[in-house]
Amino acid sequence: MEDWELDFEWLRVQHLVQDAMHRDTLPDLNTVLFLIGIQELGRWKKGFSKEEKQDLMHIAVCRLLSYDGFFEFVGRDDDGWPHYRQIAEMPPQDTARQEQLLKENAVRYFRELETENGGFEA
Repeated sequence: MEDWELDFEWLRVQHLVQDAMHRDTLPDLNTVLFLIGIQELGRWKKGFSKEEKQDLMHIAVCRLLSYDGFFEFVGRDDDGWPHYRQIAEMPPQDTARQEQLLKENAVRYFRELETENGGFEA
C-alpha cells in the first residue's frame, strides 16, 4: 500500500471509530487497538482495569500481526479471553515502521469487519 493510500484508509478508519463512539476528536492508534481488543474479546464492560486495557491492546496487536504470520490464535481461556502464540520473529524495525504495519493491518481488519457485518458499530 502506498503512503497516500495508507493515510487515506487510516483516516477513514479513524472516522468510522469516531462516529461509532460519538467522539469529537479522531482516535489515535492506541484507541483503535483498544477497540479491536474489545471486538476480539467479544464483550464490553464499563470499567476495564489498567491491566485489562493493556491485555486488550496486546490481543489487538497479536490479532493484527497474525495477518503477517507472526502470531496465531490458539484459543480462549476459561474466562473467554483470546490467546495467541508467536510463531515467527519480527525483523528489527523502528517505531514508525511498526506503527505503519499496525495501521495497515487495522485498515485490513476494519475492511473485513465491514464485509462480514455490513459495517462497524461500537
